[in-house]
Amino acid sequence: MHTTERIPWTDFPTQNPDHCARRIQIQSSLQNLRGLPKTVRVAQKMGARLGACSLLFRALSSDQIHRMNPATSRIRLVLADQLNPRHPWFTDTPQPDTVYFLAEMRQETDYVRHHLQKVVAFFAALEHFAHWLRNNGHRVEYRTLDHPDSALSLPDMLQSVAQTFGAEHIEYLEPDEYRVDQQLRSAFGPPSDTTCHFFYDRGALERHFAGKKQYLMESFYRKARVDHGVLLDPAGKPLGGKWNYDADNRKRLPAEHRPPPPCSTLTDATPWVERIRRHGVTTVGEIDAQHFAWPTTPEAAQSTLDYFVEHLLPHFGSYQDHLGPQDAFYYHSRLSFSLNCKHLHPSDVVRAVEAAHRTQPDRIGLAQAEGFIRQILGWREYVRGIYWARMPEYKTLNALNHTAPLPAWFWTGETRMACARHAVQQTLQHAYAHHIQRLMVLGNLALLLGTHPDEVDTWYLGVFVDALEWVELPNARGMSQFADGGIVGTKPYVSSGQYLKKQGHYCGTCWYSVDQKTGPKACPLNALYWDFHARHRAKLEPLPRIGYAYPTWDKMDPNHRLALLEQAAVWHAQRDTL
Repeated sequence: MHTTERIPWTDFPTQNPDHCARRIQIQSSLQNLRGLPKTVRVAQKMGARLGACSLLFRALSSDQIHRMNPATSRIRLVLADQLNPRHPWFTDTPQPDTVYFLAEMRQETDYVRHHLQKVVAFFAALEHFAHWLRNNGHRVEYRTLDHPDSALSLPDMLQSVAQTFGAEHIEYLEPDEYRVDQQLRSAFGPPSDTTCHFFYDRGALERHFAGKKQYLMESFYRKARVDHGVLLDPAGKPLGGKWNYDADNRKRLPAEHRPPPPCSTLTDATPWVERIRRHGVTTVGEIDAQHFAWPTTPEAAQSTLDYFVEHLLPHFGSYQDHLGPQDAFYYHSRLSFSLNCKHLHPSDVVRAVEAAHRTQPDRIGLAQAEGFIRQILGWREYVRGIYWARMPEYKTLNALNHTAPLPAWFWTGETRMACARHAVQQTLQHAYAHHIQRLMVLGNLALLLGTHPDEVDTWYLGVFVDALEWVELPNARGMSQFADGGIVGTKPYVSSGQYLKKQGHYCGTCWYSVDQKTGPKACPLNALYWDFHARHRAKLEPLPRIGYAYPTWDKMDPNHRLALLEQAAVWHAQRDTL
């Protein structure tokens, strides 16, 4: 339960072994603050009872704090996705002339419509981190949406903070989003440091593929395995003799199977929810504010990692692609938010998984470990490299010239298609869907319906708790929508209803029939799949991995082909009511 200062101190780890002793010193120092307003004296007493000084400092204005610490030479910006407790900025000896600035910003809540849980998760993580910094001796200026400057642009907000403290220098870490990067560079010049959070720097992928026409993930992944000594034998060869065990990662769970429950890191998010709603931030989705499930501290993130390795990893690889209504998370880790706000370093995650396999090979098979490590060391680093190698033009690519609006049911889940209904409703409930739901259910339908990639990007960026542009854009616009023309994926990831029937348990409960190709009860995916290939034949047929789609199409009876195209036209016209 949160105190009146809204931060449960016991929920956040300290890196200072003398933490308690230092808090006692703080309490003593507060006795010297004489002549302050009555409200401050009340806060002083409350702070003493809570064993921390943060409440007192909240009662002080920025001007009062500045007078107490007059010699401020620099402001250091910390964004909500830069909460790395191991960064040298935060682990070095606190500098009395340095103020760390963290803020809830309307600029970031309003550029797309976000899921309420996403906004809460980043705000809660940011506020916890601000208190951790202060608790470890750093000077901190933390501003909520209640501050009158919350509506300013980020550069204007920083200028205001610098003026308040009389600081001559503004420093910031390398942002992971192009929009923010350009905003800060234009105002303050290049960044002071990186976030020290990835395996490779921004330009690594571009250098690796210099002079090559395609950015193939598999070759990058193998290089990463060698560079970082992951899952290699003593001779430096891939453990088990193969680099990739993806063929073993496509099993379907039995219908009666129930995976273990997700790791419990529940917290009371009511203060953040109330503040977000009080300020009229437009959001989407649901939240159980008193039982908020996403980890918002490094301690909770570590607990989630430990739980995944112990209870979920033994079956992750085998069932990572499974689709079904039995569960929201199955054997997935729920670590993506913690990785993307930087509570967990990806190296720690990879090493924990590798160590689990090496020490318990009979319980955690190589296919399970490799299947997960490929997502972190391979895919995650790869898409970040694509993003920085190809921005800003990547955000404008629309290779298939799709122009249709996003179907309305993407925001409500009100569709008769069981697979899509469950994926959207799950997303609205949890701010989460796993990668096959995102790619082969929702992305597949958006692509087959010819949706404009801008609308797809906006939706994907907003509704998922882990969505940041550097990871969302190559996944959604590239992998999912093929809008980049094949930079990320060598072919469009589309399917008829038969793929979903094979991969999960939706089709048996669906209003539509997966085995029918035409007619009002036919699965929409079936006709839309062939319509998509027919419409884009000139661009897709030359692709080396397009497979047997066009030979199969050409062998069909002409009347059957016509019936499929006519049925697809019906589905396009009914896109909002499928």
